[in-house]
Amino acid sequence: MIGDRDNMSSREFIPVHIAVLTVSDTRTLSDDKSGDLLVERINKAGHILVDRKITKDNKDGIVSILNKWLELGSTDVILTTGGTGLTGRDVTVEAHRAVYEKEIDAFGTLFTNISVSKIGTSAVQSRACAGVAGGKFLFALPGSPSACKDAWDEILIFQLDYRNKPCNFVEILPRLSER
Repeated sequence: MIGDRDNMSSREFIPVHIAVLTVSDTRTLSDDKSGDLLVERINKAGHILVDRKITKDNKDGIVSILNKWLELGSTDVILTTGGTGLTGRDVTVEAHRAVYEKEIDAFGTLFTNISVSKIGTSAVQSRACAGVAGGKFLFALPGSPSACKDAWDEILIFQLDYRNKPCNFVEILPRLSER
């Protein structure tokens, strides 16, 4: 495991407001295992789920939802699952990059390193990415529940926790919109 609970300080936990978007041509709320896993992890960690949606693999549709959530004052983090692969229908990464102001390159690198230890060279097929836009963090995760579990349990649970040292995303959240 990359994260380390020993790096937690005595600072008080600060919940963040998170929206979850599943990108799929076939899934519904009743069979969205990846979305369910993320919602369960968000709630268990003490964060606040502000919205959850499912949309088709359509770049304009994904961008539209991302932009609506970016305009919400109540959203700090947007997680998407699905559409990060290599097929013609996989357009989530392109949608994310259409709204990013800055990309968090190390997220994809770290996610790939974690994936290699679990699925070997198949990790090369994921285009998981992250960025910042509108004073919020956005993360594009693969559609498999195991990939969402890895991203949450080994990266996001630590970076979305204000108590994590030496640094975390929560402590810089108020400064993302600085000019």
